[in-house]
Amino acid sequence: MLLRSAPRRLHLLRPHHLRLLSAAALASAAPAPVPPQAPTEWAEAPLATVRPATADASLYHVSLDLSAHGDLLASHAAAGQFLPFRLPAAPYPIFLAIASPPPSPGSSSAAFDFLVKRLPGTPSARLCDLRPGDLVRVGASVVGRGFEVARIADARDVLVFATGSGISPIRSLIESGFVENNKTGLSLFYGVRNLQRMAYQERFNDWEAKGVKIVPVLSRPDCQWTGERGYVQNVFSRMKNIVNPSSVGAILCGHKQMTEEITRVLVADGLSKDRILTNF
Repeated sequence: MLLRSAPRRLHLLRPHHLRLLSAAALASAAPAPVPPQAPTEWAEAPLATVRPATADASLYHVSLDLSAHGDLLASHAAAGQFLPFRLPAAPYPIFLAIASPPPSPGSSSAAFDFLVKRLPGTPSARLCDLRPGDLVRVGASVVGRGFEVARIADARDVLVFATGSGISPIRSLIESGFVENNKTGLSLFYGVRNLQRMAYQERFNDWEAKGVKIVPVLSRPDCQWTGERGYVQNVFSRMKNIVNPSSVGAILCGHKQMTEEITRVLVADGLSKDRILTNF
């Protein structure tokens, strides 16, 4: 069910939740900036799920059955890593951020989940047009370093900023146990155009139960929306209250303008760039 308005616990952070700077925004799950080199080895695996992830079908849930590819599953070691896809007739591979958490010891999961932005005429749209059971070629191992969370291991508060499909690797981070394992507070500023374009709404209650404070931000909401309006960077600038930047970490993922503006705000308020994480 889509949210019709933001519950007060979602769209208003208490002052003590924002007393420290601590999260930035993650890199997008739409086709990402291409790493320096494409894979030299490829594997073939069937799609397990292909279905709309938002009411307007601008984003799709795609999952890949990797039950026959144990080494590929095991190569996913950090939230924020990518898997390359080579689709028929596509002139170049696309790199999608993995939305599911890295496998834990004893895990029975044998799939990677993705949140794919369906851009007409692009390889990502071709992927969304496939069906469960169709075979796709993917890299024989994941790529990228992911979010280097060790750099903010001492953070008491983490601020996460995501826009659009950039929420995909954030899901991986949250569901990997980052909040519980690090005993840190995490505030998520998640910006989209409207609720029809907001993915993972069905997961919000579970994320909040893990200790995540969610601030949904809509740039073009309908008249019934009572939550935050505008852009993530503007909402954060109004709400922030920095006390001790040395105990804050940030994670950024999404539109370039958002990540650049948030970075400027954080640095101006005393946060070291080394404590601002991206996954590329």
